[in-house]
Amino acid sequence: MKPYLNTAVLDAIDPQEFRAKSPFPWVNPQNFIAPERYDELLRSMPELERFSAFFGKQRKHGQASHDRYILDYERGMDLAPAWRDFIEELCSDSYRKFVCRLLGVSSVRFRFHWHFTPNGGEVSPHCDSKGKIGSQIFYLNTEQDWDWSWGGETVILDDGGRFPSNTAPSFDDFDAAYPAETRDNRCILFGRRGNSWHGVKRINCPENYYRKVFIVVFEEHRKLRMVVKKTRRLVTGAPLVTEKERLMY
Repeated sequence: MKPYLNTAVLDAIDPQEFRAKSPFPWVNPQNFIAPERYDELLRSMPELERFSAFFGKQRKHGQASHDRYILDYERGMDLAPAWRDFIEELCSDSYRKFVCRLLGVSSVRFRFHWHFTPNGGEVSPHCDSKGKIGSQIFYLNTEQDWDWSWGGETVILDDGGRFPSNTAPSFDDFDAAYPAETRDNRCILFGRRGNSWHGVKRINCPENYYRKVFIVVFEEHRKLRMVVKKTRRLVTGAPLVTEKERLMY
């Protein structure tokens, strides 16, 4: 069976060039997923009815809510074979080593989720939390279900080092903005730094159309630190494993 991940594209991403990218490490490759396997994924996405609504949730630091429908991946859930096999490939040693090499870390764990965003949805400018060391976002819309003028691009934002991460700037406050290409089997992969501002401008699409993405979250994993956390939880009576940790692979 042909792999989902396109080895030639992965090998073409140079870690040093990636980490030297301004304003923080990011790359926006095409055909990271082999084209014929990408089509299989598009034809077998989970139904919207399985997603949880996430709307009107106040974020920290006064940042606006990131409104969307969310479905978290959990091993063993009911999925089309294409998606099950794709995610298992993402859990493989080869992809994990690729991510570690790119980010310059020795260990990483993954969480996976789908986001479907309707008209009016927006991802306000933000920096990811410290535990999240990066993400890869796969864009799942095609010209059959999306007009590119409706938006949906992840925008990499350059603040020139002016804004602390615990603030709530608007898109217009940034010195420069770099929207990702999203059509024709694109993805964006970025590493978190203190200035890793990014977002998605307000989507303007008809009813019953959705910006569709699949996201791999890269979580820092240090075994000694996890032992300390679990020891502290044991002493305080807190659950040894959080819900977020339960969904890490």
